[in-house]
Amino acid sequence: MYYTVTFNPSLDYIIFVDSFEYGSLNRARDEYIVPGGKGINVSIVLKNLGKETKAFAFTAGYTGNTLKEMVKQYGVELISIPVNNGSTRINVKLKSGEETEINGKGPALTKEDLNKLKAMLYTSLTKEDFLILSGNAPSSLGNNVYKELIEIANKAGAKCVVDAEGELLTQTLSLNPFLIKPNKAELSMIFNKKINSKEDVIYYAKKLQEMGAENVLVSLGEEGAILVTLDGNTYFHSAPKGIVKNSVGAGDSMVAGFLCSLDDTHDCYYSLLNGIAAGSATAFSGFLATKEKQREILANMEKMKDEKRNSRS
Repeated sequence: MYYTVTFNPSLDYIIFVDSFEYGSLNRARDEYIVPGGKGINVSIVLKNLGKETKAFAFTAGYTGNTLKEMVKQYGVELISIPVNNGSTRINVKLKSGEETEINGKGPALTKEDLNKLKAMLYTSLTKEDFLILSGNAPSSLGNNVYKELIEIANKAGAKCVVDAEGELLTQTLSLNPFLIKPNKAELSMIFNKKINSKEDVIYYAKKLQEMGAENVLVSLGEEGAILVTLDGNTYFHSAPKGIVKNSVGAGDSMVAGFLCSLDDTHDCYYSLLNGIAAGSATAFSGFLATKEKQREILANMEKMKDEKRNSRS
């Protein structure tokens, strides 16, 4: 089972307007609402790709109830941790040429709320499972909150995946997470260095391994991704070309695509391709990657001549 955790999920209200004028009445050409939150995104793509998954999420108010019902429509069981104050946030994505985002705040979380999640993890996780921790956590819970959850997972023997920024990520490294997925900007932030070249990415990804991560997957946006593995191999593949329609959830989709393939094939390089294909499938679609779109993109990627396998280093 793949378990995901989302501390601050959302309903994403996406509005398309032909032109936008500040301070005036603007009419939508199209609109829709989708569930949001990095862990929930991962779970939806995992389900789309044929894996069983459950999503832990803190929910509040009527928007929280709506979120649960919407996630269920994608075949994912949302395990709700109810919060007694506020409401699950609504994020507004205004698309008019460029995208403008207004993200809601969401409910405040307490240590008691966190303890409810911990109790659920204690009774749920086994050595057959993955625990995927994605996105930010409330500052009220401190920078050690993911580390605390990984301690529970390690006791159960579950594999942990972390997709987070700054200290929220680095605090987990001493517990040897199975996979971490920074992007290039986050890598620069962690080491306070300007990172431009692939060689720089590989160098600092290996630094994260020295700090404890087993495998490091670095997303490079439209350039592709680099994977540094526990067995000493480094892999790179460029991203396919296409018209970007949606940037939200592309990184989450990469995580889901990579893990699905690795579970099935145990081939790190092929799993990297699957991860990039899933991320691109989301970027080129209106919402999250489907299995059909991922397979279509993967087939095209396998025909590309610029793929690169680096030998053990």
